Amino acid sequence: MSAPEKPVKILIIDDEEQIRRALTSILSARKYAVFAAAGGAEGIDAAIEHSPDLVILDLAMPGMAGMEVCRELRTWYFSPILVLSVKGADSDKIAALDAGADDYITKPFSAGELLARVRALLRRAASPTSPTPLIAIGELEIDFAQRRVRRAGQEVELTRTEFDILAFLAQNADRVVTSKMLLEKVWGEDYAEDTQTLRVHISHLRKKIEPHPSVPRYILTEPGIGFRFSTQ
Repeated sequence: MSAPEKPVKILIIDDEEQIRRALTSILSARKYAVFAAAGGAEGIDAAIEHSPDLVILDLAMPGMAGMEVCRELRTWYFSPILVLSVKGADSDKIAALDAGADDYITKPFSAGELLARVRALLRRAASPTSPTPLIAIGELEIDFAQRRVRRAGQEVELTRTEFDILAFLAQNADRVVTSKMLLEKVWGEDYAEDTQTLRVHISHLRKKIEPHPSVPRYILTEPGIGFRFSTQ
């Protein structure tokens, strides 16, 4: 007789009691084991005690701010961090991602969106840490070892730069990748602000791999932030 699966543990760090209750209700109904903390320092202590599989972290908290909590967690915590942002400003979201967050969601949010983000982050965290030599999503197949791409079984001719962009996005599937991260990875630090060049290459890439480039299936735009390779 096999041992029962351990429930996935999720830690909520948010100073608003109403938000904590709502998140706990949504997540508990899906059989997640939920812990909650009302502040940053308390949240770090709870993370140490419970070793959660995912942390949901509010940015706007009195005392120890969410950004500080995120940086502190990232010194030893390697599981996903989903940030809650009440302001929704692009600069706040980018700063959170740069501080170590894996994704963000803006208040107010729907239960469906929250659960989809949680599932995506947990799925990515459960995947092997070593690079996958080949992935297949829908009609798209990416062979990292041979640097080849096929759509619906047909070879897709990509430039070296286009493949590098696609590979970096796919290796960070379901995670927001900022434009700065992409530019530094593909072109180098001297091009970190050249978002126009990136947009042109993304447009060309979509025309080659997307079934309907004007309504992307794989490479989604996160307005003002960057892009996300979707496996949904």
